[in-house]
Amino acid sequence: MRTGTHFIFILFFSIQLASCHGQDNQSSTKDSTIHSKQIVGGGCDGCELMYIDMPPEIESIDISAGWEEAGQKLLITGKALMQDGKTPASNVIIYYWQTDNNGYYSPRAGMNEQAKRHGHIRGWVKTDSAGNYAIYTIRPAPYPKQTMPAHIHISIKEPSIKNEYYIDELVFDDDKLLTTEKRKALENRGGSGVLRIYLKDSVQIAEHNIILGLHIPNYPSDKKPVNESGLQVGEDQPSFGNTHVVLNPYRGSEQ
Repeated sequence: MRTGTHFIFILFFSIQLASCHGQDNQSSTKDSTIHSKQIVGGGCDGCELMYIDMPPEIESIDISAGWEEAGQKLLITGKALMQDGKTPASNVIIYYWQTDNNGYYSPRAGMNEQAKRHGHIRGWVKTDSAGNYAIYTIRPAPYPKQTMPAHIHISIKEPSIKNEYYIDELVFDDDKLLTTEKRKALENRGGSGVLRIYLKDSVQIAEHNIILGLHIPNYPSDKKPVNESGLQVGEDQPSFGNTHVVLNPYRGSEQ
């Protein structure tokens, strides 16, 4: 009897570890099915924290708390696009949170207790009329003594969608922890989250376009695109050359 109890405990613990951070743990398949039908994206564990301390006015450019801290400076710039991969999407809120230069979601004194879970390097941008956004931050460090690649979490809130949903974590193409197996496991939610780095004036620059609704469960059917030949919308591109960026952390990127 004791052995059986021990087995059940191990099984339960293993299930908890296997759950993606972005998906709600459901007590049964039936509950999971009901839940996914109700919520665009199928649920997101932690994404709701985007509303805590959210500024009343959000700009298309954000300079994170990490920008002035130790670490490799990083600029992420890109567009939010409709599912055709061409039409700009404005007024889309992009919430991000990440580890610091030591691999921890380090809180700051005075932070909201719930928000401490995401650490102090967190922020928001809202896409402009052309769908543009830019985030000035530092490159996150991987979790200490773990094999998970360094990453930045992203949650999306579209003006026409009732709830927020998560897209693929942003990871780095040159990260040795991003193995072939881990690349194949990426969900490609919102497009490939693999960032290719371009170095300019000691700042790493990465372009990341977000395809709204791509591979997002329960996304409204009236927004589904017609597939075209060639590379699929959001598919990982074979090369990267972000030459249009003018670096100025206090003015943002210009095209």
